[in-house]
Amino acid sequence: MELIIAEKPSVGRAIASALGANERKDGYLEGNGRIVSWCVGHLVELALPAEYDARYQRWRYQDLPILPEKWQYTVNPETQKQFEKLCALMNAPDVTNIICATDAGREGELIFRLVYEKAGCQKPVRRLWISSMEESTIQRGICLMKNLGAYDHLYQAALCRAQADWLVGMNATRFYSLLYGPTLPIGRVMTPTLAMIVQREEEIRRFKSTPFFTVKLETASVTARSERIADLNETRTLMKRCNREQYAVVKQIQQKHHTENPPLLYDLTSLQRDANKLCGYTAQQTLDYAQSLYEKKLLTYPRTDSRYLTLDMRDGLDELADRVRHALPFAAALELHAHPDRVIDDSKVSDHHAIIPTAAMPDLTQTIHALTSGELDLLHLVCARFLCALDDPLAYDETTVTLLCGEHEFTARGKRMTHMGWQRIWYAFRGSLGNRLADEEACQEEAIPTELAENMRLPSLKASLEEGKTTPPAHHTEATILHAMEIAGAQDMPEDAEQKGIGTPATRATILEKLIETKLLERVGEKRRKVLLPTPKGKALASILPEQLLSPTLTAIWEQRLKKMEQGQEKPEDFMRDIQTFVKELIADTRRAKNAEQLFPPLREKLGACPKCGAAVTERAKGFLCENRTCNFAIWKNSGILSCAEKPLTSGEVKELLATGQVRKTGLCSAKTSVPYQAVLRLNYGQDGKPFLRPSFD
Repeated sequence: MELIIAEKPSVGRAIASALGANERKDGYLEGNGRIVSWCVGHLVELALPAEYDARYQRWRYQDLPILPEKWQYTVNPETQKQFEKLCALMNAPDVTNIICATDAGREGELIFRLVYEKAGCQKPVRRLWISSMEESTIQRGICLMKNLGAYDHLYQAALCRAQADWLVGMNATRFYSLLYGPTLPIGRVMTPTLAMIVQREEEIRRFKSTPFFTVKLETASVTARSERIADLNETRTLMKRCNREQYAVVKQIQQKHHTENPPLLYDLTSLQRDANKLCGYTAQQTLDYAQSLYEKKLLTYPRTDSRYLTLDMRDGLDELADRVRHALPFAAALELHAHPDRVIDDSKVSDHHAIIPTAAMPDLTQTIHALTSGELDLLHLVCARFLCALDDPLAYDETTVTLLCGEHEFTARGKRMTHMGWQRIWYAFRGSLGNRLADEEACQEEAIPTELAENMRLPSLKASLEEGKTTPPAHHTEATILHAMEIAGAQDMPEDAEQKGIGTPATRATILEKLIETKLLERVGEKRRKVLLPTPKGKALASILPEQLLSPTLTAIWEQRLKKMEQGQEKPEDFMRDIQTFVKELIADTRRAKNAEQLFPPLREKLGACPKCGAAVTERAKGFLCENRTCNFAIWKNSGILSCAEKPLTSGEVKELLATGQVRKTGLCSAKTSVPYQAVLRLNYGQDGKPFLRPSFD
C-alpha cells in the first residue's frame, strides 16, 4: 500500500480523484492500492523557548541569547488529531512506501519533512512535484517522481530559514522588549520591511515643496509649454512678451517610431502588485484567491518567482490561448496574434513556471457559480496578462515639436498609435473592471497635426501662466512595498544573483499581515487607494533598532545564501553559525536610546520608582512589578503575609510603600487563628535580592 501525503485536504481530494482513491475514511481517502491523506498547514513547529527550559517562561536578560544546541519540535495542538492520524498511517504495517505531495516549494518541503521526522518514520519516500492540479498533470507527475533525497538541499534551506527566523525573532524580541518595556515584535524580514516604510514617511515629512511656473503657448494647431521656471516675475515677463508676438515659428520637428513589447507573465509578486493597484486586494487576499483557483484547477501553482514557461510547454500554448480568449467575455471578439517563443526560457524557470490559466479554464461557464468575486477578478487578471504576453507589441509614433516665440523655446509632444497590439486586450480587461485609471489615460497624448512643417508660422497666439509645485514621494501601498521588498539590496548583489530582495513570493504577504497584526503598520484609505503607514509604535521601534536589524541589504544577502543552499552551494552549518554570531553581537549592546521614555511611554500608571534600579513600578494582574525586565523587584498581591488578608494590596498602598518604605495595612489575618489584625508592613530584601514585606507592630 502506498501512502500519499498532501499539504491540505482540498489538494488531497484532488490527487485522490485523479488516482482513483475515492473511498472516504476518517482523515484520508483510499482506493486503487493507495491511501491519500493530508497535513493541515504546519502540523509540526519549532518548539518555544519554555519547552527547552522552564526558566525561559520569564523574559530575563541573563538568559539571552537562547541558542538551542539540539533543536526541538512540537505538534501544533490545534491539529494534533490529524498529526496522530498521519503518524498512524505512516507507521501502519501495510504501508510500504510514501509519496510526499505537499506544495512543491521550500515551505511545502519543510511541512512534510518535520511530520516525517516527528513520526519516527523510516519508510522510503518519493516526491511528487507538480505545478497544476489538473488530473493529467497529477498522473504525469506520478510517473516522473524522484526519491526524496533529491530535494535534501531544498529541505536544508527551508529548515535553516525557519531556525534563523526563530533565533532572530525570539532573541531580538525579548532583548529589546526587556530594554524598553513594551513587547516589541522583531523579525528577520519583518523589521527591514517596516524600516523601508518608516524611511518613506520620513522622506515625506522632510520634503519641502517648491513652486514652479510654466508658460502655456496656445496656437490654432498645437499647444506647447516652456520649461519649468522657478521665478514668478521671470515667467510673467515671458508670458507678456509672447502675447505681444503675432506668431510663433516651428523651429524643429522630431519624429521617432517606438515599439513596446508585452509585459511578462505573472509571478506571484507581480500578480499581487497588479491586484492591489487595479482591484485593491491585499497581498494576502491575492495569495488566498490564487491558491483557491489553483486548488480548483483553474490556475497553475501560484507561489512562483518565475515569469517564463519551459520549452516543453510550447506546443500547447497556441491552442490554450485561443480557448482562453473565447472563454473571456471581454476578449472573445478580439483577434490574437500569438508569439509563444517570447515567454519561453528554461534558464529562467527554477522550481515552477509563471502563473497561467490551465486547460480547465475554457470550462469556466460550468464552474463560475462556485467562484467568489475576488477569485473571478484574479482569474480574469491572470488570463488577460497571459493573452497580452503572447500578443503583438504595440507601436506608436512620437513627435516632438519645438516652437520659438519671444526668443524662447516651447515644446509640444504628441503620440499617435500605429498598432495597438497587446493593449487591445489590456484595455478591454480594464474596461471590464470599470476602473480605467488616469495614468493610462494620460499616456494617450494628443497627436501632433501632420501638416506642421519646420519654419512654419503659427498665428493666433495666446500665452498664459501655469503654476505647479514639486510633490513629495508617495506613501507606500502594498504594490510599492512588494516591489521594494523584491529589489531590496539588489545594488549590492552580483548581476547573476538568482535571489534578490527580502522575503520570498510565498512569505511576503504573511510578513505584511504580521506587521498589521502587531500594530506596527496600519492600512489607511479607500479600497483601491489604501496606503501603508507606520503606527507611532512602528516609528518608535524603527528609531531605536541598530542598522544590522533594519538593513534590507543584510537580509537580502541572507536570502541569497538560502537560495544557494537550495542549489547545494552553501553549507547549512556555515549559514547557521553566522546567524548565531549575528544574534550574539546584537544582544551585546545594552545601551538604550536617550529618548526611550518619550518613545515608549509607560502603558500603566507609574506608582513610584523602583528602589533597586529606579525604573517605574506599575500594577499588573498579580502584583506590582518593575518595568525594567532585567530587574527582579516585585511585590505580589496575595503572597507571603498577604496570602490571608481580607483585601489584597492596593495601588495606593504601594505608592506609599515606595515613597516611605512602609505602609499600614488593615485586614491582615492569621493563618492559624483566622483572627484579623493590622500592622505596619516594611520593605525588606532576602539573600537573593528579592523584596518581601515584614510586619511591625510598633
